[in-house]
Amino acid sequence: MNKSLTTMNLIRYVVAYVFIISGAVKLFTNDLHSMWMTLPIPTPDTVMYVVAILEVVCGILIAMNKEVKKAVIPLLIIMVCAILLTKIPVLHTGLLQFAFAARLDFVLLVLLYILYKFHHK
Repeated sequence: MNKSLTTMNLIRYVVAYVFIISGAVKLFTNDLHSMWMTLPIPTPDTVMYVVAILEVVCGILIAMNKEVKKAVIPLLIIMVCAILLTKIPVLHTGLLQFAFAARLDFVLLVLLYILYKFHHK
């Protein structure tokens, strides 16, 4: 197996894992519910469940190597919205605090971009 294929598979599995777990936590626990209720969005309950279902479904598609490019698009949108809604407000506490709070979001954005740009089936 060539190294680039192995690397892409590893990226797929890591990204899929993160989103499947993130969606499952939203669906099956109350851990994030109170945070979602503070977001400046209409019907945060409904949005949270839609996001959770998208994360799980798209994560599973990516893990199964099915429709990867199509599955990445909603996840990119979710990540951009997450940064805008939950990380940009941290900027008022300082750039370093923002960079720390958003570090994993930016890593996921880059990994999603790599999957979108370079994934070939």
